[in-house]
Amino acid sequence: MLLIRTVILSPKNGVNKNEFLLLTQRCMSSSTAVDEKRLELQRKKLIDRIIRVDHAGEMGATFIYKGQMAVLGKSSISNLIKEMQEHEEKHLAKFEDLIVEYNVRPTILIPLWKLAGFTLGAGCSLLGEKGAMACTVAVEALVTKHYDDQVDAMINNNPKLDQELIQIIKQFRDDEQEHHDIGLAHGAEEAPMYRLLTAVIGAGCKGAIFLSERI
Repeated sequence: MLLIRTVILSPKNGVNKNEFLLLTQRCMSSSTAVDEKRLELQRKKLIDRIIRVDHAGEMGATFIYKGQMAVLGKSSISNLIKEMQEHEEKHLAKFEDLIVEYNVRPTILIPLWKLAGFTLGAGCSLLGEKGAMACTVAVEALVTKHYDDQVDAMINNNPKLDQELIQIIKQFRDDEQEHHDIGLAHGAEEAPMYRLLTAVIGAGCKGAIFLSERI
């Protein structure tokens, strides 16, 4: 488009040199503005998707631990579960602030993820303490990788613009990694049908991520 305008407005076509230079600068400025607007729109879509899905994920994680506490609230690991639940509640509170700050529409699937999270947490806990830990390991392994992918996406986009959000997600990733490691340390791999259980949970979480980013 810029090339076509330049040819039409060139001095050879009856436009004097000063007019030609001025019009060329205007065309270039217009083209730059369009590119900047396009890049900002791409960034906005990326940030919206990240905040929307992470808000949904932290909501689901909070209800997973509520489900575990409903079954194992008087067990030997109840304090451990409660501590991890409190971490997730802090994460959720931060993403609720970010929803407002960045003017992001939450996913319409929040009620479903609350129900699914509680059911998953309680259901795995019926297999015992190790079943609950297996659930934690499966979920947190996926979430940790998901957060890493988000950080990479923001760094590749424009890290200077999103440095604060990058640091928030890095901190939350470290918390989720700690939860994962706690689960392994408390016998997750000894849970009944551990491999099948974690594979099914992982697949379900991937589906939830896919839907929450888009709906």
